[in-house]
Amino acid sequence: MILPIVAYGATVLRKVCKPIEAKYEGLATLIEDMWETMYESNGVGLAAPQINRDIRLFVMDSAQIFANSEPEDEAYSDAPGIKRVFINPQIIETGGKDWIYNEGCLSIPKIREDVSRPEWVTLSYLDEQFKSHTETFHGITARIIMHEYDHIEGKLFIDYIKPLKKKMLQGKLNDISKGKMRVDYKMTLGK
Repeated sequence: MILPIVAYGATVLRKVCKPIEAKYEGLATLIEDMWETMYESNGVGLAAPQINRDIRLFVMDSAQIFANSEPEDEAYSDAPGIKRVFINPQIIETGGKDWIYNEGCLSIPKIREDVSRPEWVTLSYLDEQFKSHTETFHGITARIIMHEYDHIEGKLFIDYIKPLKKKMLQGKLNDISKGKMRVDYKMTLGK
């Protein structure tokens, strides 16, 4: 089922999310719905707060970036990308050279800004079978993971931009929070 994406301004997007247990009711269905919602919205990642759930869960698919890239596109070290579910993730370490990429977010439509993030991230997490993993991710995959991880920590990509630039975007952000932004996917103002 395609779920509505929560718009900027909803309090759930600013909450530090709670861990979940294997017995979390309807988890398999929720994960399936998150995949369907993410793809329908043309996203590469989706965190639970974006669908109005304050739990430590996100899905991401960097493989589609590589599948849809042109030969002249910048080559990333993590090709061909991955498709993965992350439950109760915890960042252990980040490192490498910081690099800038123009990020966007389904909860903040029609706004994209350059964000600097580290080259790699190591995190521990559970997969959808609640099997434990500790892994290091690089390139665009690491960036998507850090972006989605921020969501479960109550942070948004616009928190990384300079105050003056954010002030210039305030009108658009206000429109999004009031539901005055037209998008081609389901959105809700959330709670």
